[in-house]
Amino acid sequence: MKSPTPIRVDHWIAALLLLTMAFIAFVNVLSRYFFHFSIGATEEITINLFVWMTVVGTGIAFERGAQLGMVTFYNLFPLKMRRFLVVLSALLGAGLFVLVCVYMIQAIYDELTLFRATSAALGIPVWIYYAGVPILAVFVFRGIYRGARTRLAALGEET
Repeated sequence: MKSPTPIRVDHWIAALLLLTMAFIAFVNVLSRYFFHFSIGATEEITINLFVWMTVVGTGIAFERGAQLGMVTFYNLFPLKMRRFLVVLSALLGAGLFVLVCVYMIQAIYDELTLFRATSAALGIPVWIYYAGVPILAVFVFRGIYRGARTRLAALGEET
């Protein structure tokens, strides 16, 4: 008997973010149609939720091996070199997201200490929107690790 699929927090977060974005957009469409009034804050919210969903989705893509890659070129290399390339790819991907997190944390610090900017429509401090990126990057790092582990295991089976 096949074991049940475990509940994945990253899948649920992506689904809830997408559901929320669709609901907000739907309410705005209804508002424009029936009341001839557009809710200005909907654009601000959906754009920021889209950024957060993209970060979570990036982790899922890394795990599934769905990120951009040069598969044809990769397949030309011998097995040992492919293992090295999997590790190198994982390290470069993780390095990129470390830089994203560092710069985003710097931007949050700047917003908290220097600028204290608020969003145009809702007046929410901008750093709150920024904070989602380094927090949700946990799923990216997990996806990179799981994806590399899966590809290395598949290469181990080739021998």
